[in-house]
Amino acid sequence: MTVTATSVGQPDRAEPHPAPGGRAGRLLRLAPAAASAFCGLLLYVSFPPRTLWWLALPAFAGFGWVLRGRSAKAALGLGYLFGLGFLLPLLVWTGVEVGPGPWLALVVIEAVFIALVGAGVAAVSRLPAWPVWAAAVWIAGEAVRARVPFRGFPWGKIAFGQADGVFLPLAAVGGTPVLGFAVVLCGFGLCEAGRLIAERRRTRSVRRAAATAALLSVAVPVAGALAARALVSDAAEDGTATVAVVQGNVPRSGLEFNAQRRAVLDYHARETRKLAADVEAGRVPRPDYVLWPENSSDIDPFEYPDAAAVIEEAARAVGVPVSVGGVVEKDGRLLNEQILWDPVEGPTQTYDKRQVQPFGEYLPLRSLIGAINENWTSMVRQDFSRGGKPGVFDIHGAKVGLATCYEAAFDWAVRDTVTHGAEMISVPSNNATFDRSEMTYQQLAMSRIRAVEHSRTVAVPVTSGVSAIIMPDGRITRRTGMFVPAHLVQKVPLRTSTTPATELGVLPEIALVLVAAGGIGWAAGTGLRARRAGDA
Repeated sequence: MTVTATSVGQPDRAEPHPAPGGRAGRLLRLAPAAASAFCGLLLYVSFPPRTLWWLALPAFAGFGWVLRGRSAKAALGLGYLFGLGFLLPLLVWTGVEVGPGPWLALVVIEAVFIALVGAGVAAVSRLPAWPVWAAAVWIAGEAVRARVPFRGFPWGKIAFGQADGVFLPLAAVGGTPVLGFAVVLCGFGLCEAGRLIAERRRTRSVRRAAATAALLSVAVPVAGALAARALVSDAAEDGTATVAVVQGNVPRSGLEFNAQRRAVLDYHARETRKLAADVEAGRVPRPDYVLWPENSSDIDPFEYPDAAAVIEEAARAVGVPVSVGGVVEKDGRLLNEQILWDPVEGPTQTYDKRQVQPFGEYLPLRSLIGAINENWTSMVRQDFSRGGKPGVFDIHGAKVGLATCYEAAFDWAVRDTVTHGAEMISVPSNNATFDRSEMTYQQLAMSRIRAVEHSRTVAVPVTSGVSAIIMPDGRITRRTGMFVPAHLVQKVPLRTSTTPATELGVLPEIALVLVAAGGIGWAAGTGLRARRAGDA
């Protein structure tokens, strides 16, 4: 075998893609498209509720193999097919109750971002150490998706599929961008390793620089994940708290659950009274506070005394403060609000959801959408307003951060609860609209990532399930079923230290976006010089 060196400053030339003729040739030309869509589907299968996190690696290995050396036009199409293969099944829950129209529209738009990423990956695939540049391009695409349009939609970040994976500790190093980068880098590194093995069989030689880059692309993420395990701990640093999570359930799933607002409130009050009875009987320890889910009282307790009376009775029965998810109207503004209800003092603290969900809690382009289908506008009759301050409830000295439902998908919305003093985090949610779809498991995985990212216990109270208590190392120690009333009680650690991810915030993502921009700039400059040389 002959080993040859490649100049580090020169792009690594990709093999041309042959275009044979005839029927066999036409089938072969369709193979990259089919492979790209299949790799997208493989990436979807790696996401919860399945624990096949490792399938993300061959998914990106295959995606890199398909894209390497392609033209921008071809890469756009192949990237779009990859996006469809991934997002169509991943986001099917968005059409559970409203039909396929909004689901398909969302996927069609979101897949455009992945198509652009595909073009970027193809461009940098000609550079030395291309897996590094290509993985950074993917994370840059995620960064854009998390911000536009309509303040972003980060669902489907690669990090959110890694709650059971070996790379999970990297969330504590640099959050979802670093965790996702490591997974994608490893996948593209496997692609490059496979390509070099094929090249060795064909030419009996291996280029040393390319082989080293492929090896490091696989080894460094794995080694980094192993080293990062030292950052993961569930030890108490400021004592412990006994927390109770109440899942009251809903009368029925789907959008109609909202028509039974008083029933939902009554269900949560009833389950809280059951919790109080279990405490009095000694079956469970007395909690320090109780967490109800989002929308557990869609009747404004500040406006309707009967709703306030139900909540007050439940709080007095259990004898500790209860965090209630309410829908309230203040000064003409509709707010998705968490209310801390003390059994003696009544409502004492509030948090208004800041990242409200487009098309769920407010309707962008209302007049245009109404012109297409007026029934769609009736589902969101009044837009929710955004809160302006991070939510941290001080409950007898324990500081509980709040990230309501959809906010768990956004890095900033969880991080700033910790930077404002949260010693644990609550993610109150309402998934009843989405029936028994995979949505609730995908969202639960996000909370597991957040637990490790910020080294905090995360409690997840959900109206209809799955509710859970998650330790700072990402382990689920208590969980409920779906569409059953239940309560969970557990002593959890309160932590005050911060991880590198919490300290660095958005900086790792900015760094990776700059790497991606540098790689694309280098590739564009190299291509321009090559064209000028050809013209000369």
